[in-house]
Amino acid sequence: MEEITSENEQENTCLYLVQQQVDKWIKSVGVDYFDEMTNLSNLIEETGEVARLIGREYGQQSFKPGERPACVKTAIADELSDVLFIAVCLANQMGIDLDSAFARNMNKKTSRDKDRHKNNPVFKSKHAEENE
Repeated sequence: MEEITSENEQENTCLYLVQQQVDKWIKSVGVDYFDEMTNLSNLIEETGEVARLIGREYGQQSFKPGERPACVKTAIADELSDVLFIAVCLANQMGIDLDSAFARNMNKKTSRDKDRHKNNPVFKSKHAEENE
């Protein structure tokens, strides 16, 4: 992992710590990082597993008999954790400071979307129905 230094140490979230924890695990247990393309294919695979569970639990598809996990929420949480782990591996490999990247992304979303969602008629009608 390239040495990652945060652009603004004051605004660090715990993502830096997560990046360090993953890097230590990779170097002690995992031996080395998979190459970026392998990690990308693993990320796509894990994202598909999240989609499959959510599609069956909240969508119109159903689980096959005997296929439903004992706790769907726990199964989704496990798969999301796999997605997070691989995303962190990719960030580490490319020397990306996720604290800084996440802060920039949240600032972008806030400035871009500050009025967009509260004026969305879909959300307005949904909240009106909930308050009836």
